[in-house]
Amino acid sequence: MDKEISSEDHSFQEMELDDIARKISDLEKWREIFCHHRLEINSATHQKFQDCEKSAGYNKTGAGLPQDKEKGWYLSQVLYSLPESSIKSKWGHFPISLAMAMDLQKILFGNTVHVFNHDWKKSYFNFHESSSDLSYALEIGKGGSRAIQMAVQVNILKYLLFTRSEKSSDFCSLCRMSHREQKEALSAALADTLWKAGERQKLIICAISSETCFPSTRDFQADGFTERLQLFEFLEKDDAKKFIYDHLQWFKEEGSHGVILFLYSLLFSRTFERLKKDLDTSSTHLLEPSSGNLICRQAVLNLILTGRASPHVFNGYHQESSQDLLHGVLARSDVGYLQWKKNSGEQQKLSQVGSMLKTPKFPIWLCNINGTYSILFSDNKLLLSDWKMEHQFGLYFYTGHPFQKKAAYLTVDTHSHHWEEVQQNENCVPERPVEMVIRTKWKGASVKWNGTLPFL
Repeated sequence: MDKEISSEDHSFQEMELDDIARKISDLEKWREIFCHHRLEINSATHQKFQDCEKSAGYNKTGAGLPQDKEKGWYLSQVLYSLPESSIKSKWGHFPISLAMAMDLQKILFGNTVHVFNHDWKKSYFNFHESSSDLSYALEIGKGGSRAIQMAVQVNILKYLLFTRSEKSSDFCSLCRMSHREQKEALSAALADTLWKAGERQKLIICAISSETCFPSTRDFQADGFTERLQLFEFLEKDDAKKFIYDHLQWFKEEGSHGVILFLYSLLFSRTFERLKKDLDTSSTHLLEPSSGNLICRQAVLNLILTGRASPHVFNGYHQESSQDLLHGVLARSDVGYLQWKKNSGEQQKLSQVGSMLKTPKFPIWLCNINGTYSILFSDNKLLLSDWKMEHQFGLYFYTGHPFQKKAAYLTVDTHSHHWEEVQQNENCVPERPVEMVIRTKWKGASVKWNGTLPFL
């Protein structure tokens, strides 16, 4: 009997050793995958990140307040570190300081306690499949970072349709984009957005290094990556565009924290001094908690669209009865913004979009419809410069939702009126949200969906 037990113990030990060997083999495979993606994961960095998780916590659903770490290890939480070869590149760079990190948190959250939640950390910029009906469009995530992805998409469309010098484009050409063209479009859009924020004088690009840049302190809530930032400075937009293209994995790969890195780059390019001048007493920081999430205030969207972090969408300045001067949009924007909210017929003057955003230079609009972001655009550059073009015209509509496999094509007729259609067709629904947001720009216009089942 004892021999049988001994034999079973020996067999069990062999099974344990086989299991350990298999797990080691699996770990080696994962290490090869991470190395292929240029992910630096060493024991020291991994331990630091775990320590940061224990102290700061990863709040998956909340607004970013520290809480207990969730169980499990997500690929999207693995940091996309900066290779040492890039640190030694010819481009001037410097590490983030404690003071800069604290200023960054204050301008974002209003304090140094909040950190980004899980949805923000896993967000990055990734196109749909090349040479497809949505090859020009980013895959849009969920949560508060969605607004930034959609605003960047607006600038991608501006580049593809109107500003790239190599060739003019129409909508059909967008659906034939190659992987290389996608990379060029994202690099150009990010560089142009940062360049405008820096007053066309200087821009900053942030990357994550493998080591922390300052000692831990009670005054700063570590999150595992902000304290590891390296800042690259550029005095020419073309240099920055090439640099982004060469290091696009920092913004477009899973685990890169790409949306946060772009937001950091945007704020450092704008500078804290300019940001404080842009904002007013109604909006002293850029993000706010809402329904368990962390959402962008209007100033963030305006910074991406116009280069200035104006907290409001009206033209110019507005003097409140309290004598506080509120800041709106000061110049006609390249790209536009429209908004509509149900049961807001009594909209206050401050929430009404002014002509600087409503009538941009190029016919592309970021739309805020009941708090959800989408895009309306045309490939006809003359739409907003020739009044005859506005009698009847087409608009493409992209929501970023996974169910949408191609942009909807809407026909807008400003000479016929939607109430006439309602009178002729009892089954007509007069207040579809996207139609209502279109009518904030073209009052009373009728909208046809051209065979697409109406949505939103």
